[in-house]
Amino acid sequence: MIEASVLSLNIGLPAQMPFKGKEVSTGIFKKPVQGPLFLSRLNFEGDGQADTVHHGGADKAVCVYPYEHYAYWERELDIKLEPGAFGENVTLDGLREDDVHIGDIFSLGEAVVQISQPRQPCFKLALRYGVPEMPVKVQETGYTGFYFRVLKEGKVERLDKLTRTQRHPHGISVSEANRLMHVDKNDPDAARAMLQVEELSESWRKTLMKRIAGSEADTTTRLEGI
Repeated sequence: MIEASVLSLNIGLPAQMPFKGKEVSTGIFKKPVQGPLFLSRLNFEGDGQADTVHHGGADKAVCVYPYEHYAYWERELDIKLEPGAFGENVTLDGLREDDVHIGDIFSLGEAVVQISQPRQPCFKLALRYGVPEMPVKVQETGYTGFYFRVLKEGKVERLDKLTRTQRHPHGISVSEANRLMHVDKNDPDAARAMLQVEELSESWRKTLMKRIAGSEADTTTRLEGI
């Protein structure tokens, strides 16, 4: 049985912040809360996302980040980090990207959740820490965290246990998914294998299908030139 502890539940509403000479709206500044929170199909009560195209929605209702990575980033950034430092809703202790798979199902307090994709770092991390290369650093380390979709709504509390109740039979870990998306981009066979996981988020499915289509078009062009 795989189990982890919820160290912190973090929520926050979008706010306007200056970035590269303009104002942008971001929900990356999450703060810990002490009481129980109701988790709906779309988010925790009191939480919000500024960019609902790339964040939030049913496939990305809950952002999760492993506390084990905090020490690394504290050394890199030379600061002390508080829970919610990566804009995550749930700061976990005892579960990393190598340990879990796309489509795995967990109990979380009264709720039931499922991993839909790795968290894909964006420029909001650069905004928060003033480090332009921060999204790339997160990608390169593989310390991305991941997203849950909500299969059953319910209350969640700090120090609740996150317990895996079902391991997905395809066994494609979050780390493997990160590798395929960010490193081995020209591996159509691996992309096809990941698409066999029906629980993969719609946004990642679209990206992988575009890559496969591009690879097939390149192959056709080469063959026609022979």
